[in-house]
Amino acid sequence: MSYRLYTDLAPWWPLLCDRENWALQAQSILSLIDQSLERKAETILELGAGGGLLASHFGSDREVVLSDISPEMLAVSRANNPERRHVMGDMRSLHLQETFDAVLLHDAVMYITSPEDLNRVFATAAAHIKPGGVLLVLPDVVKEDFEEMTVSGGTIGQPGAQLLEWHWDPDPSDHTFQIDMSLLLKDEHGTVKAVHEHHTMALFDSRTYVLALRQAGFKMVDGLIWDEHLTPEVFCGKKHT
Repeated sequence: MSYRLYTDLAPWWPLLCDRENWALQAQSILSLIDQSLERKAETILELGAGGGLLASHFGSDREVVLSDISPEMLAVSRANNPERRHVMGDMRSLHLQETFDAVLLHDAVMYITSPEDLNRVFATAAAHIKPGGVLLVLPDVVKEDFEEMTVSGGTIGQPGAQLLEWHWDPDPSDHTFQIDMSLLLKDEHGTVKAVHEHHTMALFDSRTYVLALRQAGFKMVDGLIWDEHLTPEVFCGKKHT
């Protein structure tokens, strides 16, 4: 993991992403998982959980295991989810020797930038799902919906942090786009430093996600209902019994 945002800058995450902003999204995700299962999911594995802000709203009535490739991000997640189990590992090759009702793959899927790695990730998910269990995948954007855009946010005060993201596609013929991130980080003494990062992100079309899910042994779940708190594209596969 070479991106500074997930290594030495990871402790700034609580100032870049307000924990409370994830509450409604968490409720929507749990609703989708339960809809797909046609019952309450008692056990959930999140791949690429990052700082665990989403899972911090999942409640204490479900067993949730959080995995990530970055030890620094897992440290942030442990602070947000002190009661949950955390596992460090690469989602392309993770082997926990246990299965769950559901596996969740949120925006971390955007860092899976090759079709081959996407297949590996979905195979990992399938290996950790009980028969009849579900995989929920929520990419930020799919190729057919991509538009150049900017996003900004953060917190004020001392310490405080501001983030500006510029999403753009230098080569529309491939299956990636880039995000240029500009961070202004103010410490408790009022000293401000600027950081620029360039992140390469996945830009697959919907068909690629569906085919990869089917190849991993999932049947697509149709007729799900979700709200504006989630991304426009949601992919859900049920593992064959």
